[in-house]
Amino acid sequence: MLKSLFSNKKKTLKKIRKHNTANREALHRIASGYNTLGSGNVEEAVKLPVGSDGKKVDLNEWLSVNIIDFFNEMSLMLGSLLSDDICTQQTCPVMRAGPKYTYMWADGVRYKSPVCLSATEYMDNLMTWVES
Repeated sequence: MLKSLFSNKKKTLKKIRKHNTANREALHRIASGYNTLGSGNVEEAVKLPVGSDGKKVDLNEWLSVNIIDFFNEMSLMLGSLLSDDICTQQTCPVMRAGPKYTYMWADGVRYKSPVCLSATEYMDNLMTWVES
């Protein structure tokens, strides 16, 4: 899916949907004030933030904003890796997390039991699955 978006001139990237809520911008302002990811303090990084009114923000809205942002960032990063041929089926023949861990793909439809895929195939399947 991602490879086809960047290699086929007739297809374009899907437009990012804008959610028209006032809370989204407020949540982004709150999130930008926190530099917890990468600080080494996991407990602080996952803590639900407090809004400007002194109350904790709504959990579902907080999750929604962060999941959408995470997906969009991942799409951009993967698009860059695939379009620049940094990661191909030849250079990344297996989806790994370091030398000790290999990701296996099973979606219960096309792949009934876990199979080893190249990193590009794995990420393509993952992003397609998330979007559906």
